[in-house]
This record gives sequence, C-alpha cells and structure tokens, in this order.
Amino acid sequence: MTKTLIGKQAVVTGGTSGIGAAIVQYLQEEGATVLTCARSSKEILPPGVLFVQADLSTIEGTQRLAEQALATLGAIDILVNNVAATQHLFHAAGSMAIEDTAWEQALSVNLLSAVRLDKALLPGMLARRSGAIIHISSGTARVPMPAMLHYAASKAALTTYSKGLALDVASRGVRVNMATLGMVETPGLDRDQHDIAQARGIDIATARQAALHRIPLGRFGQPRDIAELVGFLVSDRASWMTGSNVVIDGGLMPTV
Repeated sequence: MTKTLIGKQAVVTGGTSGIGAAIVQYLQEEGATVLTCARSSKEILPPGVLFVQADLSTIEGTQRLAEQALATLGAIDILVNNVAATQHLFHAAGSMAIEDTAWEQALSVNLLSAVRLDKALLPGMLARRSGAIIHISSGTARVPMPAMLHYAASKAALTTYSKGLALDVASRGVRVNMATLGMVETPGLDRDQHDIAQARGIDIATARQAALHRIPLGRFGQPRDIAELVGFLVSDRASWMTGSNVVIDGGLMPTV
C-alpha cells in the first residue's frame, strides 16, 4: 500500500458487504478515515471504520447520514455513492411485470440517494475547491435486460446525472467520475443467478456457467477489483479525470 489517502475523510454508502465493504477496506488501507452506512444495524467492520444506520431510499435517511458524517468527520474529501437496490431484480415475465413499487425503489436508491447526498456534501467540497465523488453504475445501463429494466433505467439516469454534475463542478475543484460494473461476485449476483436459474428451469451451476461464458476474461469480478479502481479514481493519480465513465467488466460489454 502506498498510503495515498492519508488525512482524507471518506464516506462510502452501502459499505458493510460486497463491493462497498471492499471499497471501505481499500480506502482505509490507503490511509483515509472512512464512514459508511447501511439500513440494518452495525455489522462487523474493520477496526476504526465509522458507521451510521440509515435508509438511503428515504429523504430522512440521507439527511441523517449527511448530518452525522459532517458532525463526525467535518470536511468530506471523498464520497462514494455505492448503495444500490438489489433485491428481486430479475422479473422473468419481462418489463411489463415490474411493479411501480420496484420502479420507485430503484429510482429512490440508485439515483435519488446519490443526488441527495451529493447536494448535502458538495457545498463543503466546493468551498475548499477540493473533493472527489464516485458513482457506481452497471453495464445494464448501456445494455439493458428487459427482466431488469427498472434497475437498468435507474442506473442510466445515474450515468447522465453523474456526467452533468461533473461538468457543473469541475471549474470549482471537485471531480466526479463513474465506475460501470459487470458481474461481480457478491450476494447480489448470487440472488440474480438463483432467480435466473429458477425462471429458466435450470440449476444454479448451469446458470453461473452460462454467465461466465459471456465474459471474455473468463471469471466474475471480485469486490477488490472494483475497490482498486475506486481507490485510483479518488486519488491524485487521477487528478486530470472528471466526467469519466470507466467500464470494469472483464470485457463483457459488447459495444465500443
């Protein structure tokens, strides 16, 4: 570790498991003080990581996180909007079977939680003319599956928002970038594969093998892969990067 983030204060949403937990651990290893959140009560976190219980699908939850983060950390240097709605994403009957409640949940968590938290924490960054924001998106935003259209559309909206925000704040010293992910080995991926297998009448091993066959590098991503990218994007090594959308998917996306 190069300890490139010593003295930095970071907020990572959804940081108690999967990709978020890997990002939290990586930023802390690089020297940052890290605060994270989840809807449930505090889980096992690395020593020294700070925690706020908050439901970011609500205005109140986002306000709670922002207020406690500012009260605890003071100046925020890094914000990673990682939290996502990942429950019951796959709808075998297609897009018309996706209920309004699922659409509302996807938009509230995947888009509006980032918008609200950015608005709450950006003023301090702008005042200091320094800061880095990362939005975590999905390849489905560019190659949408009808069975997960609500998720794909909400991530596509996040992509557009991220680019616009980057353009808005670049001249004032804040960088905004996005990481667009492929299939990463997480509990969410396990749930998706289970639902796909059930819908297609196959076993999970067969569903996983079919998914792996689509990835040119031949493996699912690991949470640490994503954490390494985020660590680079928030560091001074990426000081001339803003408004970028970095795809990290093992070669899965078939478009240029």
